[in-house]
Amino acid sequence: MRLLLDANLSPRRIGGPLRAAGHDVLALAEDASLEGMADPVVLELAAGDERVLVTRNSLDFAPLARQRAEAQRSHEGVILIWTLDHHQFAEIVDGVERLLAQWPEQHQWRDLVMAL
Repeated sequence: MRLLLDANLSPRRIGGPLRAAGHDVLALAEDASLEGMADPVVLELAAGDERVLVTRNSLDFAPLARQRAEAQRSHEGVILIWTLDHHQFAEIVDGVERLLAQWPEQHQWRDLVMAL
């Protein structure tokens, strides 16, 4: 699966295990040129690069995904981490993997928003 980790997620502790599981992971925190991107631009980047966005910033991205749907603009999927602390690395990875197992094809994530 092609994933985009928002800047608030550890590229090493979350991105590393997801990569080891065979996913194509782009982590914003690993690329200085992507630092400080506005949330709408992050969602647009994920959509343009055909990546499911994984973020802890649910308060901003849930409304952004809804606004895109209302404007009939697709995105490639969003995983919102609501209940887990950002230091619960294994739990985040396990939760993402469980969701990806439920919808294992990239195209199944189009316009899908799921929460952990």
